Amino acid sequence: MEEPRVINDTFLKACRGEKTEHVPVWYMRQAGRSQPEYRKIKEQYSLFEITHQPELCAYVTRLPVEQYDVDAAILYKDIMTPLPAIGVDVEIKSGIGPVIDDPIRSLLDVEKLGELNPEQDIPYVLDTIKLLTTEQLNVPLIGFTGAPFTLASYMIEGGPSKNYNKTKAFMYAEPKAWFALMDKLATMCVTYVKSQIKAGVKAVQVFDSWVGALNVADYRYYIKPTMERIFSELRDENVPLIMFGVGASHLAKEWHDLPLDVVGLDWRLPVAEARSMGLTKTLQGNLDPAILLAPWEVIESRAKEILDQGMKQDGYVFNLGHGVFPSVNPEILKKLTSFVHDYSKQVEQV
Repeated sequence: MEEPRVINDTFLKACRGEKTEHVPVWYMRQAGRSQPEYRKIKEQYSLFEITHQPELCAYVTRLPVEQYDVDAAILYKDIMTPLPAIGVDVEIKSGIGPVIDDPIRSLLDVEKLGELNPEQDIPYVLDTIKLLTTEQLNVPLIGFTGAPFTLASYMIEGGPSKNYNKTKAFMYAEPKAWFALMDKLATMCVTYVKSQIKAGVKAVQVFDSWVGALNVADYRYYIKPTMERIFSELRDENVPLIMFGVGASHLAKEWHDLPLDVVGLDWRLPVAEARSMGLTKTLQGNLDPAILLAPWEVIESRAKEILDQGMKQDGYVFNLGHGVFPSVNPEILKKLTSFVHDYSKQVEQV
């Protein structure tokens, strides 16, 4: 009988608010982008082609764990991955991002959307997860999904946006169609995440990357009920659930109210301030990724400041306030991981 893999569960303990020997660390977009090995692969394959090859995708996913000694891996894929299966024709264009030629414009467009059957539609994602969790990783694998607002913004705008005017206009002018779209996307998200958990992921992060474009009142009315439903339906899966968005500090308390385990902070909201607002759940974050381009003395100083705030109570995971830039030196991420581990161990021992 095969011996069970030894898993470093520091990250999972922190997510549950338990005491840990050191502060766990992982980085959003740690897989790919800044790694020379990944760039070499990208010369041959597109993101779409990488994610459709489980062996190759698993390699890209585990590479930062081996190089940086982080405490968790995050599955390499895009938030658009499940959309083609429900009838959304999306193309990831280099230098632009996801582009959708036939955007949502009406309730009829929403009603045309189908349902996700993970085993049939995205078997390559599930095979990648199984490969990583049964054979390759000694840390937990984080699965993820885009949240309905962020997915809807691409589906309505037709691509990336700076102001989300079309999305908001649709939300305000077509409430029946909007809530139907939220419902369809929530069903897809839950199905998608449950299939990832069944395949072996040990935690899930929901990326509502662009929901910071909404004010609190609109979030409560148009978005929060959908998020309540998603997290409530995932609660029984018994894995840590993480929420993250960019430019959404004003929504941190709203997220904290949801049935989730970890609130991810971008770089705008200090950990200490989040605690002072009454956030008692595990916090994750939140070094500004731009600081990774600064001299090491600056990086160390800023990381120490964040750690000092995060370690004032159990339930803290070190991360960036958004994803790794392509221009970041991988050696810096390795050095930063080591610093977070060493510094937090020293403080724990004092």
